Amino acid sequence: MKGKPDYDLLVKQVKALGEEENYWLPVLANTSALLMNALPDLNWAGFYLMNRDSLVLGPFQGNPACIRIPLCAGVCGAAALQDKVQRVDDVHRFPGHIACDSASNAEIVIPIHKNGKLVGVLDLDSPQKNRFTEEDETGLKKIVAALEEIAEFTD
Repeated sequence: MKGKPDYDLLVKQVKALGEEENYWLPVLANTSALLMNALPDLNWAGFYLMNRDSLVLGPFQGNPACIRIPLCAGVCGAAALQDKVQRVDDVHRFPGHIACDSASNAEIVIPIHKNGKLVGVLDLDSPQKNRFTEEDETGLKKIVAALEEIAEFTD
């Protein structure tokens, strides 16, 4: 059973993932697997990447997901458009929520930047309402900062 997350350890593990290879694809793929296995009460963990005026599905763990999300829709779109963290206790009350997985009830989305440019978002979903805390938000922002430091995002 997964206990309380040790975000400092997770940051070290994410950085270690980038020691051997820093190309974004394997780094994000392994990070999504790490988060899915380390954090309790998740049903989806993954990334959406900027592609012109929308977000396109990147590496993830969980059920099949929406392939493309417009910036004007959903929690991921709001995080990218506003360029700020979205922590939603009940996604069914979020205006414009996109139900990629009907089991999802809570969501947190963290923008990812490289060289001052928004390159994508980290997206975590949970079947448990009110799943994500301020502590989770702080820890996940540290993980994203590690990704921003190690991952090379290229076109």
